Amino acid sequence: MIKSDIIHPQLLYTLAKCGHKTQVLIADSNYACATNAPKDATVVYLNLSPGLVSAPVILEKVLSCINVEKAVLMTSPPDFINTIDAEYRQLLPENCPIECLPRESFYAACKSDQTLLVIASGEQRRFANLLLTVAPVL
Repeated sequence: MIKSDIIHPQLLYTLAKCGHKTQVLIADSNYACATNAPKDATVVYLNLSPGLVSAPVILEKVLSCINVEKAVLMTSPPDFINTIDAEYRQLLPENCPIECLPRESFYAACKSDQTLLVIASGEQRRFANLLLTVAPVL
């Protein structure tokens, strides 16, 4: 029996395939995973019910398996209070740069051939999509 924070077989298998510069997308429940990801990316659906598996919980568990070189968020409107941004910043390593990209640039980054894994969450907050770049093992 595996003793790990993640026991989902497909998620573990795909995380194990990630190498340096591979991208992992944690998608909120509004994200169109079928059209805004590379055709060859593995999509793991953890969105059983709205809000059931939140993006910060997924990030916390993913960080127990991989090192992260950088993180990218979609830019939210200036009048939008993005509560999940602060949660991500608390969970990500202190030295991890966090970049914000406009919507279309974010989608283009997610559709890159470097994106190997898309994790569909039940996260209902808007602008909760998070694109991670895998760092080398230290």
